[in-house]
Amino acid sequence: MTSPTSRRTVLAAALAAVAGTGAAGAAPAAAASVPTRDPAPASPPSTAPTGANPLVDNAFWTSYADWRAGTAQGTRAVSGARPALVIGAPAGRTDYPDPHTGTTTTWEYGTWTSPTHRSKVPATEVIASWNARTPAGTWLQIELRGRYADGTETPWYVMGRWTSGDGEGDIRRTSVDGQSDGRSSVWTDTFSVDDAASGLRLSSYRLRLTLYRRPGTDLTPLVHRVGAMASDVPDRFTVPASTPGLARELIVPRYSQNTHAGQYPEYDNGGEAWCSPTSSQMIIEYWGRRPTADDLAWVNPDFADPQVCHAARFTYDYQYKGCGNWPFNAAYATTYREMSAAVTRLGSLTDVENLIRAGIPVITSQSFLKEELTGAGYGTAGHLMTVIGFTADGDVIANDPASPDNPAVRRVYRRVEWENIWLRTKRYNASGKVASGTGGVCYVYWPAKPDAAQRRALRSVGLL
Repeated sequence: MTSPTSRRTVLAAALAAVAGTGAAGAAPAAAASVPTRDPAPASPPSTAPTGANPLVDNAFWTSYADWRAGTAQGTRAVSGARPALVIGAPAGRTDYPDPHTGTTTTWEYGTWTSPTHRSKVPATEVIASWNARTPAGTWLQIELRGRYADGTETPWYVMGRWTSGDGEGDIRRTSVDGQSDGRSSVWTDTFSVDDAASGLRLSSYRLRLTLYRRPGTDLTPLVHRVGAMASDVPDRFTVPASTPGLARELIVPRYSQNTHAGQYPEYDNGGEAWCSPTSSQMIIEYWGRRPTADDLAWVNPDFADPQVCHAARFTYDYQYKGCGNWPFNAAYATTYREMSAAVTRLGSLTDVENLIRAGIPVITSQSFLKEELTGAGYGTAGHLMTVIGFTADGDVIANDPASPDNPAVRRVYRRVEWENIWLRTKRYNASGKVASGTGGVCYVYWPAKPDAAQRRALRSVGLL
């Protein structure tokens, strides 16, 4: 199981150049001013909270019935081809002092609290994710409150304050540091039990959405999906390789993060740290979406692949000071037309094969020494790549953004090595000290209206 401090190290390192380098916030002021009423009955969301991985529980709220099942104060459910939660008659107003702009602004808000979800996996970690659109002048906050197995509860933890834009009058999207009750903590984007070896587990949780807009307007965020992945992955240095079962390669655009080295250093020192948004952009374009010319007008015209710069800017977490916030990347993908996304953990490359078979690539997070991944040519404490297929021998075909140029992005890595560095939770770093791994974390992006094969594959890993 990844420890909180080492989890934070992995997150930081995921944003650093892959050459081997890699809390002072208070409980949320805006959240503290928002009254809520706890829903009494537990109710399952419409999506199945199970998947192929017995160590993971996925649960999402996305249907009209789901939105109606929650407790709403100032929000309402909207039916239609793609149901959503929006602001109705606002529940009130609150001031938000943005720590990243120094500006305090008044906002109208409404809240929605999910029914209690009882996890099928008593959890040591929980990662929330959401699919939403936030017009200029709107934003949203996602919180989690859990119940431990001993019956006590966590405080309301902020899992993200998010907006798709960063224009004048918008807040700056941000995680919140310094959240802990002495038994669990939030590390950027991940709720984590502080001492998993103690046996303490989270047995259930609720999510709370707060939707904000400028007072006196009809603006509103549209939230199409919210949920979380709860998991209890044990400490493990090695993971057995699965048996190959698919030979297929998806044709996915290839982008190198390193061609953007030094560009826009205000977003985590430039492209050498942009493995996550570069991977996200590859998959967004695989699905036929991309930013418009107007969207990219801010990028220096001398820069190649300006959409990668755009992805870095609009996944940037102003508290974390990086582009590697996992849910922020998933949320960015869903700002494009009719897209869905989630952060989860998979149990093996067999799960990835099921998705690839249906035409769905997977963005995975891993860390390794140079000698642990043959052909990579580097070591890293955390890095995102995109799995796009498998060879006839079962080896992994990956688009690796840590490549010198776009043509070099396609790589083939040995299955047994790849699976281990991705799924393990413990490893030895270059200094010989024990460090953490991500335990199979990945992003999955897919069309909001998947075909039958895609639905089967997504259901097999607990995402539908």
